Amino acid sequence: MRRRKAEKRESLPDPKFKSRILGKFINMVMERGKKSVAERIVYGALDNIKERVKDKDSLEVFLQALENVRPLLEVKSRRIGGATYQVPLEVKLDRGQFLAMRWIRDFARQQKGRPMKARVADEIMNAYKREGPSIKKREDTHRMAEANKAFAHYKW
Repeated sequence: MRRRKAEKRESLPDPKFKSRILGKFINMVMERGKKSVAERIVYGALDNIKERVKDKDSLEVFLQALENVRPLLEVKSRRIGGATYQVPLEVKLDRGQFLAMRWIRDFARQQKGRPMKARVADEIMNAYKREGPSIKKREDTHRMAEANKAFAHYKW
């Protein structure tokens, strides 16, 4: 039996837009504690998006992209009587946002040969248009959950 749940710490909002979600994304992009570099990458990506999408605010585009990528279902391995089942579970809002940000960041990092802010901007724009690898990842996650819904009664 576990002792207790760790209390959630609220992340600080970003300095420019005062958005907690964007502040969290900046922290995810950050490597080796270099927050100013991460801020430059993310704000550069948002400026890039602002040039591409004239009629909408770049923060709105970012939030919509996150919403498009956020998974609603995922599978977790459960060991029951010597067999391991992939049990589909609903994803809470916080975890869904975390997964969406991680997928966007990771797919941006996988591209090579261009500045990081351009890669992040492309990944966010693809997610906003509901295309690209992060959306494919979400669809694959949903497909996996759908395929294993026969084991849904094992969730607890």
